[in-house]
Amino acid sequence: MSDDDDFNPKFGKPRARDSKGQRKFLHRVLAASNLAKGGSGARNQHFSGARIGRGVGTGRVLASRDRYAAFRQRRVIVKSRIVKLGATGMNGAKAHLRYIQRDGVTRKGTPGELYGADQDRVDAKEFLGRSEGDRNQFRFIVSAEDGADYDDLKPLTRRLMARMEQDLATRLDWVAVDHYNTGHPHTHILVRGRDERGKDLIIARDYITTGMRERAAEIVSLDFGPRTDREIENRLRHEVEQDRLTSIDHRLIREMDETGFVTAAGRDAFQQSLRAGRLQKLKRLGLAEEFQPGQWRLEDGLEDTLRRMGERGDIIKTLHREMAAREIVRSPVAYSIFDPSDPHVNPVTGRVVARGLSNEINDRHYLIVDALDGECHYIDIGRGDATEPLADGSIVRVVLKSIEPRRVDQTVVDVAAANNGRYTIDYHLKHDPQATEDYVETHVRRLEAIRRTTGKIEREPDGTWLISPDHLNHVRDYERGRAKAVPVIVETLSHLSLDQQIGTIGPTWLDRELVSSRPEPTRGSGFGRDVRDAQERRRQWLIAEGLAQDEQGKTIYRINMLQILRRRELTRIAGQLSEELGLAYAETRLGEKVDGTFRRAVELASGKYAVIEKSHAFTLVPWRPVLDHHIGKAVTGIMRDGGVSWSIGRQKGLGIS
Repeated sequence: MSDDDDFNPKFGKPRARDSKGQRKFLHRVLAASNLAKGGSGARNQHFSGARIGRGVGTGRVLASRDRYAAFRQRRVIVKSRIVKLGATGMNGAKAHLRYIQRDGVTRKGTPGELYGADQDRVDAKEFLGRSEGDRNQFRFIVSAEDGADYDDLKPLTRRLMARMEQDLATRLDWVAVDHYNTGHPHTHILVRGRDERGKDLIIARDYITTGMRERAAEIVSLDFGPRTDREIENRLRHEVEQDRLTSIDHRLIREMDETGFVTAAGRDAFQQSLRAGRLQKLKRLGLAEEFQPGQWRLEDGLEDTLRRMGERGDIIKTLHREMAAREIVRSPVAYSIFDPSDPHVNPVTGRVVARGLSNEINDRHYLIVDALDGECHYIDIGRGDATEPLADGSIVRVVLKSIEPRRVDQTVVDVAAANNGRYTIDYHLKHDPQATEDYVETHVRRLEAIRRTTGKIEREPDGTWLISPDHLNHVRDYERGRAKAVPVIVETLSHLSLDQQIGTIGPTWLDRELVSSRPEPTRGSGFGRDVRDAQERRRQWLIAEGLAQDEQGKTIYRINMLQILRRRELTRIAGQLSEELGLAYAETRLGEKVDGTFRRAVELASGKYAVIEKSHAFTLVPWRPVLDHHIGKAVTGIMRDGGVSWSIGRQKGLGIS
């Protein structure tokens, strides 16, 4: 160029070929670089998020540590979960904190106590207050194999969290609770989703999955020393007869060929004896078969089968522990596991024995019900916040959650079928002139929920929904996914125990069963026998109250017995509340308007009622869950048969039916 300022750029595609068809030099350099590092080019590169976040380098180093050192190291299990808080997540966080501090989790059977880095007692409300506005919350469960050898787990937890702060290069705001209510003492740790600068805390995936466990194992190994040969051998010998998936099984499965065959031979005499003993155990379980000496074939699905067997064993232990703690005697053959995967499973009606966490990190709960059929059922009720708190001894009915389409889904299909597979609010109103726009909006909200979950429904920019011929199958997929989180519906029949119902002034579950044309069938053993005894005592009480009489060995109940009992109960409770509030009681009849401030709810034998306070009086009306979020607020409604149609805040058009 004649002048340094003269520059004529020649535009082209990045890394394009030259005039001779040769790749440009930069392209050849990048290709050689990929080959040198064992890569195959940019087409195999994708973003996984594994290399971002605090502790990414430490996590990768700890994940690739020497296998022999890891084998000698003390074992620690760390379960982790990242919970999105958002608008409704704080309610779940409050419930989780309440549950991990419940009664009976310490060595002395007392409620658990929150502690932190510098305090042995931390106020849960203060921690939740600081967490307002956080995007996420980290939840960890740390369980050391040698946890029972610690007199106190607090120092271990604090050392672990201090080491995590070093690895993540930030201070952590955390609280913890130690639990001793299982065979392995463990610690629940909650960490705020903010770093010391107030920014969102992002922890690298490798550190969460591996690094934290390795750090905890280092501390425990420092306290007790590396595992000795004797300790390792004793643990492996103990695994031989286990009815669950073990490390020996993992090794056998890894070495199994494509036809399912594996050899009993090991690298030394001890390993061979372990393998041979375990294979004999699997044979007794019907999960392995010896075709010739030393050659074994493992059954298909061995891993899943052993895992389910282990889960069943844990459930039976839980049933036995909870029943024994309450001194309820039942034969182990009466223990039953409610199977939500069986669409023909029968509903269960009975007495709540206990409620607990089946998966503490994912907040899945179980319910133990001593049922009318004489069996004691373990029931996975799914996500904890989906079922209201239940008192031990209360009477419940548990039914399988249906995955079948609802009436609204069939309506959408019918409207779309009449409009070339399209659904809109206008099409719906034209199809059903009696429908209101608010009612039709519920159909649109359901379509949006199904679309976001399954991605199998299309919506055009103008709001038109394209409904395919197999729409109801998409609905079933949606409901099936929801049923995994909440597999059953738990209906509270009475919050009163059997003994409390016998002399209660008010219509009880026992009364409804006594006058029912189709009472629940009861067996002559277990809870069924207890119910029969309680019904006889309640029958005698009703006769004494003039609500029933014996005629030729048959009990005749007054036709309006339940209504009389309900009125007596409301009159008694209204008198107590009148003295407490200093207001007169005003009864609300069908069709009348309910107008006032919702003060609180009261539990009666006949059900749950809302206390609605007016200027000079108050009334009692059937409670609904929607009211719980509006304590102290003005409400308006109409008393109808079976409940009240509510409006919150006196705003016209916000009826809650």
